[in-house]
Amino acid sequence: MTTFYLIRHGEPDWKINEVYKLKGHGRDLVPLTPLGIQQVYKTSTDVRLKNAQLIISSPYTRALQTAAILSKQLTLEIKVEFDLREWQPDLSFQYDSLEQLKELGTDYDLNNGVYPAGESRLWESKSMMKERIGGVIDKYMDYEFVIISGHGMAFRTQYEIEEIPHAFIIEYKRE
Repeated sequence: MTTFYLIRHGEPDWKINEVYKLKGHGRDLVPLTPLGIQQVYKTSTDVRLKNAQLIISSPYTRALQTAAILSKQLTLEIKVEFDLREWQPDLSFQYDSLEQLKELGTDYDLNNGVYPAGESRLWESKSMMKERIGGVIDKYMDYEFVIISGHGMAFRTQYEIEEIPHAFIIEYKRE
């Protein structure tokens, strides 16, 4: 059995998106705020993490910065896994505003992450995301303890929880 410590990234600095008018995946380049950095340093002291053998991380800046702090504090290697990225609100990679992101997110929530029968959407469905994240987790089943630095929506496809605070640890066991 493998224990995965799913750690949501620290608080990100979303205002950068509006300042630079970032589009699509460019919107995922934001770093952590000073509070987000403090959150991760505090999380790194959790005794459960002392058993970890490896950190795997989403490629997005906020998760990588979280993984880097954990790596420094726990002296663990980081492996970047592209498929640990967060939910894709627009599979065409064209959305460019917080307003549009909220609209896509609201539509996702209204449909519980499932495309209505006979329809398609711009956003990535819950089942698509669950399969993508699960595929990454499967690759690390030979370890006993693995830290995953990633995102709330992505983690909620594997572990049933309503909301995940920043820098929060979910202990997730898988056989």
